[in-house]
This record gives sequence, structure tokens and C-alpha cells, in this order.
Amino acid sequence: MIESLFFYLFATVTCLSGLMVISSKNPVHSVLFLILAFFNAAGLFVMLGAEFLAMLLVVVYVGAVAVLFLFVVMMLDINFAELREGFQRYMPLGLGVGGLLLAELFLTVFAGTSAITSIPQSDGPHNTAAIGLVLYTDYVYLFQLAGMILLVAMIGAITLTLRKREGVRRQVITEQNSRTRAQSVEVVSVETGKGMGK
Repeated sequence: MIESLFFYLFATVTCLSGLMVISSKNPVHSVLFLILAFFNAAGLFVMLGAEFLAMLLVVVYVGAVAVLFLFVVMMLDINFAELREGFQRYMPLGLGVGGLLLAELFLTVFAGTSAITSIPQSDGPHNTAAIGLVLYTDYVYLFQLAGMILLVAMIGAITLTLRKREGVRRQVITEQNSRTRAQSVEVVSVETGKGMGK
């Protein structure tokens, strides 16, 4: 009974936060709702007995969301003065979401352990070892393909951020290597007391 209650709690908050991710107009709020969805999905994994996947979800995806947040801030030029104006107005909502996260973590740690221990354990390898065996034997080519897709995505993100902006100097290696001493060094005779002034 209590496991069903926790399942419906985590699943409902996950679905609602996922809906808020795509319907929120502010990109910062979308990222925060995405973090909430990841935490609730991790709670569902813990209830299934897949604690490795739950911790992997929190570490990898919440860490990646922090990087995504930085990209959003850098690329969209968000006006933080406008965001701070509504701080007092949205503080009860923020405290409510934070309290919900803390309550869910508390329930997952203390009440979710009974759900994990009630799952019958087999004599086979632990779920972490089983994931490793399946991933690196049966699905090794798909694993390598996923790595290549992530590499292409990373190169694409770097390429997008290297666009030319006015007032920003870029390092061009070929121009630096092709410079001669006459182009880069200038000897100037400065009279005494005529140097750089204050």
C-alpha cells in the first residue's frame, strides 16, 4: 500500500514537472522543473530496486543540467534584474518545491528501503554488475554509437558558441604562427620622464 502511494507521488510530480518544463516561458524555471523531474525519476528507480540507475540519473543528468543552465545564461542573455524583482512573490512557491523535494528524499531513503528489501533477490550478479555485463557484451555496438552521437553533439555545442561577436577577440593560431619579428616587436626610444604617465 505504501509503495503504491510513493509510486503515484513520484510519478505525478514527474509528469507535472515535465509538463512545466515545456510550458514555462522562463528558461531558468524550465531548467529547475527539469531538475525536479530528474529527482522524481530517480525516486522511481530506487523504488524499483535499481539504485545504481537512480544515482546515475542524479549525478549525470543533474550535473549536465547545471552545464545546460550555464549555456542558457550565456547564450540567451537573461536579464537577472527582472528575475530578482519577483523573488519575494515566488518565494513561497520555491519553498514549497524545496520542501517537496526534501520530503520525497526522506521518504525514498527511509520508507523506500522496505520496498527494495521486499523485492526477491536472485542468486545472480548485483544489478550494477548485470548492467555492465549486458552493456559491454550484447549492446557494445549501440554503446559505442551512443558515444559517437554524444561526441558529435559536444562538437556541435562548441561550434555554436564560437560564433563571431563584436568586441570579443578570438585566438587564430595560423595568424599567430605566420607573424614575423618585425610585425610583433617594435623598439621605441623613450626620453627620460616621458614614459607612460599616471
